[in-house]
Amino acid sequence: MGALAEQKENKMGVMPVNRLLITMSVPMIISMLVQALYNIVDSMFVAQISENALTAISLAFPVQNLMIAVGMGTGVGINALLSKSLGEKNFERADKTANNAIFLALISFILFAILGAVFSKTFFKIQTNVPEIIDYGNDYLTICLVFSFGIFFQVILEKLLQSTGKTIYSMITQSLGAITNIILDPILIFGYFGFPKMGIKGAAIATVIGQILAAVLALYFNLRKNNEIHISLRKFRPDLNIIKRIYSIGVPSIIMASIGSVMTFGMNKILIAFSTTATAVFGVYFKLQSFVFMPVFGLNNGMVPIIAFNYGARKPDRMLKTLKLSIIYAISIMIIGFIIFQLFPNSLIMLFKPSPEMLDIGATALRIISVHFIIAGFSIISSSLFQALSHGMLSLIISLIRQLIILLPVSFLFSLTGQLNLIWWAFPIAETVAGILCFIFLRYIYKKEIKALTIENV
Repeated sequence: MGALAEQKENKMGVMPVNRLLITMSVPMIISMLVQALYNIVDSMFVAQISENALTAISLAFPVQNLMIAVGMGTGVGINALLSKSLGEKNFERADKTANNAIFLALISFILFAILGAVFSKTFFKIQTNVPEIIDYGNDYLTICLVFSFGIFFQVILEKLLQSTGKTIYSMITQSLGAITNIILDPILIFGYFGFPKMGIKGAAIATVIGQILAAVLALYFNLRKNNEIHISLRKFRPDLNIIKRIYSIGVPSIIMASIGSVMTFGMNKILIAFSTTATAVFGVYFKLQSFVFMPVFGLNNGMVPIIAFNYGARKPDRMLKTLKLSIIYAISIMIIGFIIFQLFPNSLIMLFKPSPEMLDIGATALRIISVHFIIAGFSIISSSLFQALSHGMLSLIISLIRQLIILLPVSFLFSLTGQLNLIWWAFPIAETVAGILCFIFLRYIYKKEIKALTIENV
């Protein structure tokens, strides 16, 4: 009876909204900041090997992003369905969702392991003819993909914790993975404490070890601390209806994130025509901007289950207040990031042992691209609301227009001028269009979903 009472009084339906959002989001923001720190430190150590090594991991980013897209997109579907089920007090469906989530993590790993074993080298040959970059990239990406079971199980198991409001445990698992990675990076790359010097392979091995440890801890937390769901694979059978419902929400999110891989691949092709240094700068930008965007994604992860739960519980006032506070907090974070990128671009680039050319290109790129940060904060929260309310197609449309219809074509057209600095302006242009669309769609969702619930409750 105690467990049942806890389920009936889930904090997502009763705790004051601002306190709830902070309680849910701060652990995720902290863990995301640790993850962002890992991204930066990892590239800093790789940069010590050579600029070609840094370029190699920049070229590998689209495939890694695709892998994360599949995991996170599936997680979005799981998060929304599980939180909605709990809000409706449908605990049987919540348990089925959790067990099918584990199955989907396994399938995702198998697909990417095969991809890594067969196609890694070909992927780099498509992008460059520099042998050292190809070899570095193949070594790094093959290890990350063949041992990707860590990242998939980590992401899915953490989503189960987030869906039930236990974000503090998700923070612990993410932090463990990232800190493990940061500690192992220099040891395995440079061969400290008696370990062999493995170079870029060491960076990849450190990455997968961190992911595996985080996944193991996340499994423990779900089995021992997450009383609102029950994971039992002994009698598990795939439930096609549950999987369909997960992917009806998750597939648009997967495609949306995968569009980012296509965009990054396309940008790398455009930039490498100028120089490999320009490509390295683009990779460095993504590492640095993660320190700004990751906290917003952490806020996001706290917001989505609150919105989904209260939608299931038919509480529109709590939904609306959560949305307003999330937008305010996201824009505030982005303003801070914008100021840092404007005032200290040289200092940021200096973290990566840059050549004079890389420093010159990078400082200008950071100032120009960061112009779009503030609009991006609003867009990220809006898109997540659409996903939480099962309107993932709207988020997909926005992402498609931003990255493939606006950003890449504008970047290509600007590249024809021969002016590298002009290419960076494609980012603010694309984000402005996306922000306008988000505003239009947000008004539509408010009238269709939130306002309709308000009328229903009168």
